[in-house]
Amino acid sequence: MEAPTGVAACLPIGSDLDLVWVRQHVRQSATRLGFGLVDQTKLVTAASELARNTLVHGGGGQMEAVHMRDGRASGLRLVFSDEGPGIADLDRALTDGYTSGGGLGMGLGGARRLVHEFAVDSAPGSGTTVTVTSWAARPPRAREVL
Repeated sequence: MEAPTGVAACLPIGSDLDLVWVRQHVRQSATRLGFGLVDQTKLVTAASELARNTLVHGGGGQMEAVHMRDGRASGLRLVFSDEGPGIADLDRALTDGYTSGGGLGMGLGGARRLVHEFAVDSAPGSGTTVTVTSWAARPPRAREVL
């Protein structure tokens, strides 16, 4: 059963420099929690995309990082929130190739593919909250002898 073990950080996202801090914090946290290099890179990439969306489309906001436990597995839950204009058409925004800002259109959909759990809460005029969770490789379970 998933259980938070505590808020690791709450970082503001209001400038390009804040994006650097977000990436560094996520990398350091993932390393401490036992994520392998590939899983660290996936999570940092997703966090970078979501932090940039928070800044560019949401006008700034914050990222909260929470350490998680599920049995013997460690995880990192990241919550990106803003009070911007919200997402008018979430299904369209999650479609590969769609962009509202002249980018490559890989932000939300790409981030969703890079993490284990992904959720978006958004409505026009109500801001956006994106919650992602990734888990370090779970240790192998002992084989049961029959």
